[in-house]
Amino acid sequence: MRTNLLILLLVGLFVLVNAAYRITEVNQAIITQFGEPVGSPVTEPGLHFKIPFIQTANMFEKRFLEWDGFPNQVPTRDRRFIWVDTYARWRITDPLLFFQRLRDERGAQSRLDDILDGETRNAVARHDLIEIVRTSNRVPVDTTVVGEENEAEELEPITTGRDQITREILKAATAAVAELGIELLDLRFKRINYIADVQQDVFARMIAERQRIAEEFRSEGQGESARIQGERERDLAQIQSEAYRTAEELRGTADAEATMIYAEAYGRDAAFYAFTKSLETYERTMGPSTVFILGTDSEFLRFLETPR
Repeated sequence: MRTNLLILLLVGLFVLVNAAYRITEVNQAIITQFGEPVGSPVTEPGLHFKIPFIQTANMFEKRFLEWDGFPNQVPTRDRRFIWVDTYARWRITDPLLFFQRLRDERGAQSRLDDILDGETRNAVARHDLIEIVRTSNRVPVDTTVVGEENEAEELEPITTGRDQITREILKAATAAVAELGIELLDLRFKRINYIADVQQDVFARMIAERQRIAEEFRSEGQGESARIQGERERDLAQIQSEAYRTAEELRGTADAEATMIYAEAYGRDAAFYAFTKSLETYERTMGPSTVFILGTDSEFLRFLETPR
């Protein structure tokens, strides 16, 4: 008897567990009977019940869900091939319609791939590249040389811009998913880049432009260097000229004073002056191994022959 009662309790508990299901604040449910939905969606949090073994509770998220697209190679209107990577946020607003059309989130992700990738491709193909990479017509700030005021390069004006293009994609995609029980909340470009072949050309143009700017600065620097060098050489020549003039003036003054001293000495005692000058001459011209061949009447030997 006790064994039968225990079996009945276990069976009842199993049936109760199979019949009960819980709804939280973050999910909602569709009850299906033999694969077909019955009743209205269950959205109120709490403990709910269904027919055990016959009905099934299919749970769906109430929270925002993520869609992350795959990078696609897309041509723009001006025939520039670029990689476009997008992402979006969505949620399930009608779980019954969602279940009937898509069954589960995997089916929703697959359907969103088709819709969002297609609308993104169409929107990119309708606009030039400059409209996709820029958002406004603001004037760029030229920071090439710090401390100098340079005129900023004027960019080509745009009429649409990236934000407007994303709104166009979102609007078109929202209309496409309206019958799927889905609401698109937002869509953004995650990354926009050139394809590999075009990247090399772009990098080459960027390098050439940087080299052109570097050559301009280098040319300006060489011109400034030549100007400074010219001024230096001019100042050096002027200083040397002034120094030479001053030196010549001092030398002339010294020679004049020496001549005046010599003249005064000669005027006081001409014979003594001649004697001292002869001694200086002997000292400069005679050495231990000097040999002179002179006549006896040479003035050079006058003071050696005749003592005073």
